[in-house]
Amino acid sequence: MRRSPRENAQSAGKITRRGLLLGGTQIGLMGILALRMRYLQVEQADQFRLLAEENRINIRLIPPARGQVYDRNGRVVAENAPSYRITMVREDVGDVELVIRRLSALIELDEESLNRAIKEMRERRGDRVVTVADRVSWEDISKVAVNAPALPGVTPEVGLSRNYPYGPDFAHVVGYVGPVSDYDLSKLENPDQLLLTPRFQIGKVGLESKREDVLRGSAGIKRVEVNAVGRVMRELDRREGQTGANMQITVDAELQNYVQARLGEQSAAAVVIDCDTGDLLSIASSPTFDPNLFVRGISVADYKGLTENKYRPLASKTVQGLYPPGSTFKMLVALAALEDGVVTPEDTFNCRGFIEVSGRKFHCWKRGGHGNVDLHRSLRESCDVYYYELAQLVGIEKISAMARRFGIGQRFDVPMSAIARGRAPTKDWKLQKFGEEWVIGDSINAAIGQGFVLASPLQLAVMTARLATGRAVMPRLIKSVNNVETPTGRGEDMGINQNHLRQIRKAMVAVSNNKRGTAFRSRIVEDAFRMAGKTGTSQVRNITAAERRTGVVRNRDLPWERRDHALFVDFAPFDNPKIAVAVVVEHGGGGSTAAAPIARDITLQALYGDAPPLSAYPKRDRNRIKAQQKRIRTENPMPPRDRSDRA
Repeated sequence: MRRSPRENAQSAGKITRRGLLLGGTQIGLMGILALRMRYLQVEQADQFRLLAEENRINIRLIPPARGQVYDRNGRVVAENAPSYRITMVREDVGDVELVIRRLSALIELDEESLNRAIKEMRERRGDRVVTVADRVSWEDISKVAVNAPALPGVTPEVGLSRNYPYGPDFAHVVGYVGPVSDYDLSKLENPDQLLLTPRFQIGKVGLESKREDVLRGSAGIKRVEVNAVGRVMRELDRREGQTGANMQITVDAELQNYVQARLGEQSAAAVVIDCDTGDLLSIASSPTFDPNLFVRGISVADYKGLTENKYRPLASKTVQGLYPPGSTFKMLVALAALEDGVVTPEDTFNCRGFIEVSGRKFHCWKRGGHGNVDLHRSLRESCDVYYYELAQLVGIEKISAMARRFGIGQRFDVPMSAIARGRAPTKDWKLQKFGEEWVIGDSINAAIGQGFVLASPLQLAVMTARLATGRAVMPRLIKSVNNVETPTGRGEDMGINQNHLRQIRKAMVAVSNNKRGTAFRSRIVEDAFRMAGKTGTSQVRNITAAERRTGVVRNRDLPWERRDHALFVDFAPFDNPKIAVAVVVEHGGGGSTAAAPIARDITLQALYGDAPPLSAYPKRDRNRIKAQQKRIRTENPMPPRDRSDRA
């Protein structure tokens, strides 16, 4: 059937409209595509270029060199040594097991380290660098480099590792570093990305830990080009970080070496402080340990040996150890009484060997008593009864207040681990601690440095320096940071009556130089270096009335842990104090026999700066001292001094 002209015109119109609509739609879509292409190719070109670059370029952190630590004379006591290691990146490796097999065929891999590395690769992000082998030889590095095409994702690297040339001598002072642990990271809210670097080392204890912020430095950045399998092709650019600050401490390495050797394997501690500046010239705890073992990864057997040693080599007894100060506390009790005006230096008390208070006997160390005793004799011969009497007159509040003025019960700001506060007890302290009232017996025990009184060797050294100078000497361990000197601890005048201080010092001189003095056998005979000192013996067990009737058991007949602690403090020269010394020998017995000889030897070594002449010792000691000096030089030689040492 033929269409009419009208129908044909209508049909042609519809086709034209559809064509126009379709054409318009096509043109619109092409316009949108053109605009989108322009947007992507022109306006977003930089962003896509960057994304493409990121597939080809990696940004990696450059660990900074840790600041070095020097002694007061410029000897390096903590340094950075080159260390070679093999690292892997899981994403770049592909087949981890295959690559490890190939690597094992080239170099010897420690099974424990390898298992730890595999665990790290499983637990961490795939782009993290993991150390497979640490402290490998240069030959091993060369083998890996030569076989690089067969080891995708494996990189031989040269890094820095901490080394302690003096080993055990500075273990408790400088401390040591170790790899960042999960525990370390858990303590930080937003850990520095640098801490996620494989086997990155941070300070764990001692100065290394306390001044981590200064010693660590800040990371640098490098951009490297990698190929399709992730192998580094070339380094594009690098921005170096900031090296950690170098630090100089006040300790004298030679003196520290001698003090550690003189303490030997006893459970003991010694502190030497400069009376003028407060510089800690030596701060030694014995027995000690080699901190390099921890840096390199200490074995289970070695660690067990340290933790199970009853002498506690891991503890720094100089600042962590708290001991009843015994008779070394008597100078402070005497000063409290003198300053309060309840006694004069000439007042006497009668010592019959004991005093009875509230139906209880408090004994003097001398069973038969000392007779009439004044201040001078009470210190010279260490009469206990004299101080029992003073305690009743002056009271615990004033005794403890004087003790705090001299550093007992004060936590000093020294960058070492776990510094203990010690204790100068008061009535309120006992009530809060035990819910009990203070009794007169507590004051009597405190008067001879027993009972609730506790002090560290560092506090005893500070106390002695303050007695010697009359100034509030403060201990200083850091001498300078990047050659910028830190403030000294000279301290201001304490406001103590100078005549009272002279009386105390005069009596301390007699302790070491009068034939009746408790430390006369350990005196210094060189006139220029004569010392003033005080012995101390603190009990760690109660002596029963029955034992006193039958005879007190001698220390040497008791188990080690039940023997008395031995203490001695001194300053020298007595007429121009340069140094103060405190020595504590745990369970050593009597202060005059165990601690005083050590303190005397340390004092002479510090004053002479080298092995003192035998003429400085009493004649009867000279042969023994000569043999002792030879043994110490032979068994504890100083590390050779590197000419590059500088603070």
